[in-house]
Amino acid sequence: MAALGFSDLLSLVQSVVLIGALAVTLYFSRQQVKSQRVDLETRILADIDEMHRILSEKLLEDPSLVKVLSNVPPSERPKEQHVAYQVFSMCSYIYHMRERKILSDNEWEGELRWMKFVFAHGLAGKMWKDAESNFDPSFRAFVNKELAPPRSPATS
Repeated sequence: MAALGFSDLLSLVQSVVLIGALAVTLYFSRQQVKSQRVDLETRILADIDEMHRILSEKLLEDPSLVKVLSNVPPSERPKEQHVAYQVFSMCSYIYHMRERKILSDNEWEGELRWMKFVFAHGLAGKMWKDAESNFDPSFRAFVNKELAPPRSPATS
């Protein structure tokens, strides 16, 4: 094996350090791209949530506009249904922010307590079965397991 001179050894060390710096740069740039993707997705979901809120406000101001979304006559539709749908949309948004790891454990615990309270003590729990088909499967599974578990005939 040939003996390495000082300049050869220095070149080898420089090459290893350069490769290491490139690896570290690549690692951190991938992390940054991943966080930007989460930020973009969160902004999009926030925009969608805002659109839902505006639509809900319009429907609450003039319940006759609900016919755009549903053919059920207003006389057969309880007015609480509009607010319940908004509650379900808000819970869905909170759930998805948790799934994306946007909410901290502390924030999630507070929101989860609020959601459980609303489903247990308000009309939301009773109205969920009529609205659940409007939400995605993972959120439906979460609500049915954690917030509105099926009641036994003895407790109904």
